[in-house]
Amino acid sequence: MATELVENKLKLLPEKPGCYLMKDINGTVIYVGKSKNLKNRVRSYFKSKQVGRRAELVKEIRDYDIITVSTDKEAFLLEITLIKKYQPYYNVQLKQGTGYPYIEITNERDPQTKLTSVIHKDKGYYFGPYPNVYAAQATLKFIQKVFPLRRCNGHQGRPCLYYHMGQCLGACFKNVPQKEYDDQIKRIKRFLNGDIASVKQDLIQRMEEASADLEFERAAEIRDQLKYIEETVEKQKIISNDNTQRDIFNFYVDKSWLSVQIFFLRQAKLLRRETKVFPLTEENEPEDEFTSFIVQFYGQRNRVLPKEILVPEGIDNEDLSEILHVPVRTPQRGQKKALLEMAKENAKLKLDDKFRLLELGNRKTKGAQKEIFDALGLPYGHVIESFDHSHIQGADPVSALVVFKDGEPDKTSYRKYKLKGEVEHQNGGDELRNTREVVRRRYGRLLREHKKMPDLILMDGGQIQVEACEDVLRNELNLNIPVAGMVKDDKHRTNHLLFGDPINGEAFKLIPLDPKSQGFYLMTRIQDEVHRFAITFHRRTHAKNALSSRLDEIKGIGPKSRNKLLREFGSLKKIKEASIDDLRNAGLTLTQAQSVKLTL
Repeated sequence: MATELVENKLKLLPEKPGCYLMKDINGTVIYVGKSKNLKNRVRSYFKSKQVGRRAELVKEIRDYDIITVSTDKEAFLLEITLIKKYQPYYNVQLKQGTGYPYIEITNERDPQTKLTSVIHKDKGYYFGPYPNVYAAQATLKFIQKVFPLRRCNGHQGRPCLYYHMGQCLGACFKNVPQKEYDDQIKRIKRFLNGDIASVKQDLIQRMEEASADLEFERAAEIRDQLKYIEETVEKQKIISNDNTQRDIFNFYVDKSWLSVQIFFLRQAKLLRRETKVFPLTEENEPEDEFTSFIVQFYGQRNRVLPKEILVPEGIDNEDLSEILHVPVRTPQRGQKKALLEMAKENAKLKLDDKFRLLELGNRKTKGAQKEIFDALGLPYGHVIESFDHSHIQGADPVSALVVFKDGEPDKTSYRKYKLKGEVEHQNGGDELRNTREVVRRRYGRLLREHKKMPDLILMDGGQIQVEACEDVLRNELNLNIPVAGMVKDDKHRTNHLLFGDPINGEAFKLIPLDPKSQGFYLMTRIQDEVHRFAITFHRRTHAKNALSSRLDEIKGIGPKSRNKLLREFGSLKKIKEASIDDLRNAGLTLTQAQSVKLTL
């Protein structure tokens, strides 16, 4: 049901194309849509009966804004921009980047090959993405051995180890001619673009020359490289008759859900595939949502456009091509059309699987989270955050934050905090100061960055921790986020939630959850997860600090030298095993290196 504010605004809607931004009770944008006629579209949210995902959305809407434009195409482009800016909960939630590495040939005077997960506009050459990290690492090692560029840090007045191994062209001690780099880069690009035959022919010739010169170890090494090419690079089936980098998109719609399948063709082979399944909240045609998805897909930080994109019939290829600056085509026959049909079939199979799992998944995740909110008498919320502290008799205090969205851990949102205060082990007085510190830092930052607050905070502790959290939220930050404590019994088993807000006149009370319910299971899972995360972080911090203290005791080792050792070796064991030369290469003087060896 629309609020009075929304009812009044509905009367003023223009019959023009544009975008609308739906907002929740906190003023957060939770959905962005576009329409050829804003009056008809926005009114339909509140004047028509809604079901499924759209009904969930409408329940949360408390206000909206509109932006009018001149044409449908402008509305489409504006929608993409607004979704990227606000990241609304009910729009398509795409991950930032593929999560897969690329092989990069850097754009430098002395270039190098390396793995990277971030694409920069630096005129470097990028190949990938590679779905198997180990395969990408093996491919890079192969390139560095067979087609060396630079593997050292640059000019150092003497040849580096890699130069002696034949894996560096010598930027470490001489001026490498530009033509030598250019020729090598051509070979690497040819290899990564699928021209394996010339590489094999070259290796076979070098293997035969090594055998003729009785260099049998060298010949065996080249033989292993040939075997690697045959087993990995040539292993994938050739499925295209050209080497054009090509992405293929198709979709399938059923029960107001859209399934998108993407095939990535590189070097005439199907390098990998990706599927996205999401509910439709719009009344747009599925083709419009599909087109919007493609533009958002390539609008992300870590996406590299191919040379060509294939889409099914019914898509405005010209507009899409103009927006992406890449040819967008619809094949009518042959192998490309068959691949497009295969993508559609895979999209359908993925959606069928989704329907089979959806009911069970919702009951165990979103349903479990709903049980917690219902027990506390709160409207359903999507995001729960939980804190826990860890220390050893006051040493190296840390705090950890875990985030659960609709009953599932959102590990990319987890945060770790090194605390400034120290814990007094006897009375735990500064435990509360640590609670205040981490709550202040977390939600003060969200306020400064204008980010959405969680719907519930769960503290791993009793009334004292809950009160400390609420004190900072209510009296310092002016926030009204609900806070509950996860309370253990005398056998250290969680059995109740503690909930109340005395600052706002609401007394604390213990709220039991059925131990056999999904809500109880989720609560204990959150508690176990935040405890695990805090303990793991503390162990690493404590070990690093203990190592720092040990290094500080060595005569002649100051903070700068200590940090050099930590960066280079990372553990006491590795520092002990390091030679004098290793220590000096890390930046120590001969006297300092000798002092470290003698002391440890």
